[in-house]
Amino acid sequence: MHRLASLLSGRGSRLFLLACALVFPLLAKSEYQVYVMASAFIWAIAVYGLNIITGYCGQLNLAHGGFFAIGAYALAILTADHGWNFWPAFVAAALVAAAVGALVGLVSLRLKEHFFAIFTLCVGFIIYLLIDKWEELTHGAVGIRGIAAPDGLGLVDFSQTVPFYYLALAFLVLAIWFAGRLAASLLGRTFMAIRNGDALAQSLGIDLMRNKLLAFVLSTTYAGVAGALYASMIRFVGPEEANPNHTFDMITYLLVGGFGTLFGPLAGTVGIVWITQSLQFLEDYRMIIFGPLIVVLVIFMPRGVVGTFLGWKLRKDTEAARAKGPRAGAKVAPAKEANTNA
Repeated sequence: MHRLASLLSGRGSRLFLLACALVFPLLAKSEYQVYVMASAFIWAIAVYGLNIITGYCGQLNLAHGGFFAIGAYALAILTADHGWNFWPAFVAAALVAAAVGALVGLVSLRLKEHFFAIFTLCVGFIIYLLIDKWEELTHGAVGIRGIAAPDGLGLVDFSQTVPFYYLALAFLVLAIWFAGRLAASLLGRTFMAIRNGDALAQSLGIDLMRNKLLAFVLSTTYAGVAGALYASMIRFVGPEEANPNHTFDMITYLLVGGFGTLFGPLAGTVGIVWITQSLQFLEDYRMIIFGPLIVVLVIFMPRGVVGTFLGWKLRKDTEAARAKGPRAGAKVAPAKEANTNA
């Protein structure tokens, strides 16, 4: 069992997951399943952004869904209303989400803990109201149609489900790669030091405001990228995209997968999306089953599926190292005595 755990957490498992993702469209029973998986990949990108600010840096941002909507609307306005090509509009959407994130972060990150969470929750509602009521810019409740699909440069038609699936997969792989590099870097360790306590981080000479702001901007950039991809997939955006409930959905995905883990956002998002799809036949009653499942998971796996697995593997590795310790010590002891006598 322990060897299986080592295999699952190694590089081979990542290649296996990538291979499964690559062949999924070939094994899917319908195009709708491919569409659902592409949607799950996009939401996972947004959840990876939430993991940076909340899982790594320890700041609960309850406006994350609002920045997702900002990315979606920025792309929609630039392509549908102003005739921009997709890729310049896509880059601009990410930059707009990052810029708004920087402005919000400059104000909100002066607050701590639940005060920060409450402030960002209010920001999320403000974004929702602005999108719903600012008809001259966002078209209000009517929404925006005719959003451009990604430009395949004449080689690929990304308006089709399967090509778009691979595009979403490519961005997801890039998002995971960057998150992994970030977590292993000095900057990532700085974020984790802040998560462990502001006073401790300050005692190490860490600039709290600058690093929190950087984490916030990175997370909103992820959200903006995901929102732009989502808008280009469904080709329509409305005020519902800014509904604060989306933030709580993403928190649930992260909670189930595991805060501060590399594959927790992916496992939680894909798992819940497919569980939700499998319970569609229950319609409004599906939460009767889905709700208790989440409660049981939080009680017995408070660190999430991936976090619990990694914790279990760490305990097994520690036990194995302790079991080898006395034998190793017995072999080394004579050499130590020889050195002492000399």
